[in-house]
Amino acid sequence: MGCAGSSQRKEEGNVKKLRKPKPWKHSQPITQSQFKQMRDEFWDTAPHYGGQKEIWDALRAAAEADLTLAQAIVDSAGVIVASSDMTTCYDERGAKYELPKYVMSEPTNLIRDS
Repeated sequence: MGCAGSSQRKEEGNVKKLRKPKPWKHSQPITQSQFKQMRDEFWDTAPHYGGQKEIWDALRAAAEADLTLAQAIVDSAGVIVASSDMTTCYDERGAKYELPKYVMSEPTNLIRDS
């Protein structure tokens, strides 16, 4: 299952090493609380678009972790990372998981709450 499949992919050299997403700018300046709400809404609704809840949970944990831990999470969950910034992933059954850049990193025009 997950561990065997991910080990096999490593031996084949098909595992993409995760990297930080490129800097991006929201269409208009956004506050931290608005940004957090946007992320929370995505994670709350994402499982309803298909795929397995366990994979969505692993992707959320990976998105909120540093790169080393994120790599370990996706490897152990058997997630196939199609784009190294994790915006496109697949599970072992072939279901596609698309993550918007705003769940992976903060925009450059984020307004810090005081």
